[in-house]
Amino acid sequence: MERSRATPLRRWLPTPLLRASAGVHAASLLLLALRPRAWRWSLGLSVADHLVLLAASLAPRSTLLGANLCRLPAAAERRGEVSLTFDDGPDPRVTPRVLDLLDAAGARASFFVIGRRAAAHPELTAEIAARGHRVENHTWSHPHHFAFCGPRALGREIDGAQRSVAAITGRAPAWFRAPAGIRSPLLGGVLAQRGLGLASWTRRGFDTVSHDPRRVARRLLRGLAAGDVLLLHDGDSLGSRGDAGRPSPALASLPRVLAALAADGLVSVALPEPVVHAPTGDPRTTA
Repeated sequence: MERSRATPLRRWLPTPLLRASAGVHAASLLLLALRPRAWRWSLGLSVADHLVLLAASLAPRSTLLGANLCRLPAAAERRGEVSLTFDDGPDPRVTPRVLDLLDAAGARASFFVIGRRAAAHPELTAEIAARGHRVENHTWSHPHHFAFCGPRALGREIDGAQRSVAAITGRAPAWFRAPAGIRSPLLGGVLAQRGLGLASWTRRGFDTVSHDPRRVARRLLRGLAAGDVLLLHDGDSLGSRGDAGRPSPALASLPRVLAALAADGLVSVALPEPVVHAPTGDPRTTA
């Protein structure tokens, strides 16, 4: 099992929601054992519990299932910092141009790479790190059923990307981001075993669904403030945009975003190293 060089997280403990869920399941089973004719009530409790967990899993910025970095720490806010993050790469058609734009602006970012893509483009993955950016974990293969995987399957996806990035860059990722931000209630324990923090975002450009770079930029910049974590994509998990020959909306919108950051006196930095979190999941680190 690969471990990051970040400070290991505290021994994982279930959040209040997960503890309540376990209690509901126990009560449902007890009711069924004591009063078999009340099976409808037992089933109803279980269904209601699963619906609550599903809602929490589908909320990428939620901390109900565990610690989740949605914004930079307060110290970064005071310094006027934001963090640009890029998912689903590396892509040899897009990532080099993203790196050039970031260099020209003096900006640093975090790239949440798909492990098998990193392995397919090791020179490009190494270049991301060599230019001063962070390379983080976005699973080995970006399975769209990731949130429904059991602990072993979750671990295989995470460990595959950890090994790939560590072998290429010499640094194991410290942060993990789930595909589409949707995660299993079991994910917190799997990440804690590996010393990984979970990162989401403050605002996203929806550049995977919109091909208008102006709209993508507006979504990122509307209400932008120091401490925000911004999400774009330098790759396409479905492999469709490049095949269709359309330009990357993230790449086309990035100059607007970088110009707006400079105009507002904000600077983009890579995500800080995670530190020990409380079990209930404060979405910030200290830096």
